[in-house]
Amino acid sequence: MRSLLTFFLLLQLFIRQPAWAGDLEDGIAAYKRGDYATAVRLLRPIAQSGNAQVQSALGFMYETGTGVTKDYQEALKWYRLAAGQGNSEAQFALGEMFRMGQAVRQDYAEVVKWYRLAAAQGQASAQVNLGGMYDQGTGVTRDYQEALKWYRLAAAKGESQAQSNLGVMYEKGNGVTQDYAEAVKWYRLAVAQGNALAQHNLGVMHLRGQGVPQDFQEAAKWFRLAAAQGNALAQHNLGLMYDNGKGVTRDYKEAAKWYLLAAAQGLDTAQNNLGGLYEKGNGVTKNYEESIKWYRLAAAQGYAGALFNLGLMYEKGEGLPQDYAEAVKWYRQAAAKGLDSAQFNLGVMYDNGKGITRDYKEAAKWYLLAAAQGVALAQYNLGWKYANGQGFTQDNVRAHMWWNLSSALGYADAALNRENVANKMTPQQIAQAQELARRCKASNYKQCN
Repeated sequence: MRSLLTFFLLLQLFIRQPAWAGDLEDGIAAYKRGDYATAVRLLRPIAQSGNAQVQSALGFMYETGTGVTKDYQEALKWYRLAAGQGNSEAQFALGEMFRMGQAVRQDYAEVVKWYRLAAAQGQASAQVNLGGMYDQGTGVTRDYQEALKWYRLAAAKGESQAQSNLGVMYEKGNGVTQDYAEAVKWYRLAVAQGNALAQHNLGVMHLRGQGVPQDFQEAAKWFRLAAAQGNALAQHNLGLMYDNGKGVTRDYKEAAKWYLLAAAQGLDTAQNNLGGLYEKGNGVTKNYEESIKWYRLAAAQGYAGALFNLGLMYEKGEGLPQDYAEAVKWYRQAAAKGLDSAQFNLGVMYDNGKGITRDYKEAAKWYLLAAAQGVALAQYNLGWKYANGQGFTQDNVRAHMWWNLSSALGYADAALNRENVANKMTPQQIAQAQELARRCKASNYKQCN
């Protein structure tokens, strides 16, 4: 986009600078026909004479290696000359070079400075990016109102990324009252221009039924459009829809195809899900080695599900030598990230002394964390521990409470145990246990102890 805009400006320039008209017109013509070396030769003297727009264009050619050997230092030189004369394209380009650390040390304060100068002149890309800096709090104190201001200015110029970003602000309620219908409005404006991220986000709105009726087929449509443009999130979500048969006929091969595309871009969730397909042999030939490879890639990024899956494979001895200590190591990492299934399994390892010294108090600690996330089996185990005085002082009231909660989540054995322990309790104790269970559930498991 910058190259087209730069040379559009040059086309206007030769009218105002008749002394350079011939070389400038010839340089533009050479660029348009792809003779970049000639374009550089003709434009360089004009840039050297101080023409800011041509300096900016020459900087771009050095930045991209168009007609010259790519040279960030030379690009930086020409951009600085043009930016010093107030050229907004060069100011924006300098911001980009500081953002990416090209020929300069990465410096977000400098990024903001150059974006701001360009944005103040109405440079739309700079306005979008400056909004992004305020949105993320990069190089500046996070300020959603400032982000909105710059996004709106760029969106008014038809900048699709600004429109998409405004959609995100309304979807999340950042700096504005959360409004899904308004989010959809902005996403639709952006997708009309083919913006891939907006296509993905519009798909998510249809998937969740936010601002639009829930429609899995419509979600799949938008994910597919974004995925075709290489959007990793959309590729993953389209894979997930094929994996689960939502909005499309279930097709594990198609799921694997889209997961692989997203995983190759480093998306941890896709790497984990692809590992799952290889582990189960869904849509691909069952292959533990391949499964472990993808789990490890996702785990290296700290993805809790992959950490858990590696723990499970070590515990079961599937694709890896059975090693309870290794299983505990991986479960602990996933549990520390709040994954309920890992918290429960770590509790079981402590309960049974597998891969670690048996410790009923530690088991109870991890069961409590999992139970607070609504894991029925963890709640059941807590009831058993209170009933038998393992890790806690024996307490039939607490046992009844946890079995009551577990039963409410559909765990049948919990209901049976609740009735058995009730036979040992007074009516007052049963009433107390029921009140504790009611309070616990009403607080979404935050007031259970």
